[in-house]
Amino acid sequence: MHLGFIGLGRMGANMVRRLILDGHAVAVYNRTPERTTEIAGEGAIPSYSIAELVEKLEKPRAVWVMVPAGDATEAQIAELLEHLEPGDTIIDGGNTNFHDDVRRHHDLAAKGIGYVDAGTSGGIWGLKAGFCLMVGGDPATVEPLVPIFTSLAPPGGYLHVGGPGAGHYVKMVHNGIEYGLMQAYAEGFEIMHASDYELDLGAIAELWMQGSVVRSWLLELAGRAFKANGQDLSHLKGFVADSGEGRWTIQEAIDRDVPAPVITLSLLTRFRSRQDDSYGAKVLAALRNEFGGHPVKTE
Repeated sequence: MHLGFIGLGRMGANMVRRLILDGHAVAVYNRTPERTTEIAGEGAIPSYSIAELVEKLEKPRAVWVMVPAGDATEAQIAELLEHLEPGDTIIDGGNTNFHDDVRRHHDLAAKGIGYVDAGTSGGIWGLKAGFCLMVGGDPATVEPLVPIFTSLAPPGGYLHVGGPGAGHYVKMVHNGIEYGLMQAYAEGFEIMHASDYELDLGAIAELWMQGSVVRSWLLELAGRAFKANGQDLSHLKGFVADSGEGRWTIQEAIDRDVPAPVITLSLLTRFRSRQDDSYGAKVLAALRNEFGGHPVKTE
């Protein structure tokens, strides 16, 4: 089928490539025109403005927006609305807050335009392995897009999880769980790295992939990282960003009175990773010195 696609970053470009390989006609637009030209060389239909993109699509049109959540997505949708018509559909595949999805669905429905939220997981590996898609929206809007979803996903990797916002809601919780899993692996490997044994962490990661109850794709990626970078990871800085979903998961847990200590502490640990020298740790050291005369280190 025909699809418009906005946003050709590492993940978006691979999604377009996967769609083209499965026979879909994909018109693409990217804010940086060089990316558009590059993907056009692989079979995409190039467009160098939103107006041109919409013009090249068959009616009723469907346009997938794959740009950073927040202002960037809002701006692209606002520009699209200047050119779309009743009966067309916008799919947001970024990591949007599900509250924004509910608002957009309501606003676009008033204009006769469909809205679908598609939580997308798979990262840079999705071209080969496929993308896991968690889709939210009205059934009548989602159903015509199923050929797109099934092309992007591996077998069993697509599910219409519920109404407007449900796709990004499930993706939000998915990413919160991811925070906890990553933190547990990081702590375990740090314990082994600090031990008196000369342990080959890459080999251990590979060992655990063979039938262990802790085997996972994240563990496989840990093994790859050790082999590629050396297990000391000495050239990497331990600065860990977050893109919002962990915060939203924790806020939802608070709003629903659900205890989520692992995910919460995983997010707070990421905050700590961004401090070169923690002021809180300095306060702790000062207090120990004051009440117990414990030694402190000075700069």
